[in-house]
Amino acid sequence: MSDVAAPERARTRERLVGLRRVAVVPAHDEEESVAAVVRDVRAFDPDLEIVVVDDGSTDRTAAVARAAGARVVSLPFNLGIGGAVQTGFQLAHGEGFDLVVRLDGDGQHVAEELPKLIAPILDGSADIVVGSRFAGEGEYRPPLARRLGIRMFAGVVSLLTRQRVTDTTSGFQACNRKAIALFAADYPHDYPEVEATVMVFKHRLRLAEVHVAMRQRTAGTSSIGALASVYYAAKVLLAVFVALSRRNATPLEEEREE
Repeated sequence: MSDVAAPERARTRERLVGLRRVAVVPAHDEEESVAAVVRDVRAFDPDLEIVVVDDGSTDRTAAVARAAGARVVSLPFNLGIGGAVQTGFQLAHGEGFDLVVRLDGDGQHVAEELPKLIAPILDGSADIVVGSRFAGEGEYRPPLARRLGIRMFAGVVSLLTRQRVTDTTSGFQACNRKAIALFAADYPHDYPEVEATVMVFKHRLRLAEVHVAMRQRTAGTSSIGALASVYYAAKVLLAVFVALSRRNATPLEEEREE
């Protein structure tokens, strides 16, 4: 599925030597897919530490991930995707990792595409790189309602940030130390990627998008159903405008001003 050639993957692994790196995989009730995610990431980079943040799953997600070779952080109850992701960033920040890659536990993100995300970080041209389904030609076709919502969010965020973005709901990311510190200090909860994109620009971090291939969800069901999508859209847009109106976006800005 990936168009990243084997030599490019090998060069990326060579450039990663000496960097402390970790894959953060938030997962909730993903026992059917999380083992394959761990195996795919391990196949790309055997030295990449993999941390699965089990977000209060009611199934065997934690046990399956651990058996696959991942380090598992189990939350006592379901915090939602934002809380699970922030937990992973707090771990990475506290343990001094230089690079975080984030993949979801449902199998949509293709580990072979990671060189595309990592390259701008290694080149020093971006602080956070987002894998976009819509920055180029690809086979990924979400349902119409979801596709329209993604385009609406992308249009609003592009207008507000004055930088074109195409996929503000993507959780396929690579982050350097600056982005790790930002997301460890504060990360939006519920369905956070859109608001987090605006937060990145408020903190003057450099964001880049690269086109990546993605799979359809391999198992389980999406946390956003048809009826919830309207509520989700309204809530996210409100959160974005509230974030823009705040004098300080996160505690990190307050520390810089002191």
